[in-house]
Amino acid sequence: MLNWQFKHFNDLSLNEFHDIIALRIKVFVVEQNCPYLELDGKDKKSYHLICRNGKGELVGTMRILPQGVAYNDVGFGRVVLDESARGEKEGHQMIEEAMAFCKAEFGDVPICLSGQKHLEGFYNKHNFYSTGKEYLEDGIPHVEMSTNKNENK
Repeated sequence: MLNWQFKHFNDLSLNEFHDIIALRIKVFVVEQNCPYLELDGKDKKSYHLICRNGKGELVGTMRILPQGVAYNDVGFGRVVLDESARGEKEGHQMIEEAMAFCKAEFGDVPICLSGQKHLEGFYNKHNFYSTGKEYLEDGIPHVEMSTNKNENK
C-alpha cells in the first residue's frame, strides 16, 4: 500500500527534501548513469509528490511545476520511482494522483512534461502526446509531451 502526499517546497521538512534529492540521485545519476545538475532552482517554486511505502520509506516523487516555471502550462518533472516500487502499476497510479492534484489545485488546465523517449507509450496512456519536439537531454533521448491537443503534432 502506497501513501501519496503533495506539499509545496515551503512546506517540506529538511528530511523530506533530503529524501527526495537522495531518491532522484539514486535513480537518475546512479541507476541511469546520468550525471546532471540536480538542483536547478525549480524545486523552490514547485509542489512535490511524496510517495511512501508501508514502512514509511520514500519510494516515489515528482515535482509539479506551476505555469511559467518550466513551461507555459503546468508541468511535471523529475518523475521517479524507486526500483522496489516498480512493476505493479505504481507509475500509473502516481500519474493519476498527480493529475487529480493538478485539477484540484489549478483547474482543468493542460500539463506538459519532458519524458524519456522510451516512456512515451506510458505517458500516452494518461493522455500525454508528443508535441513533435525530440532532443537529447544529458545524453538520453527525450520527447516533449502535453495534454493540450492544440500543441500536439
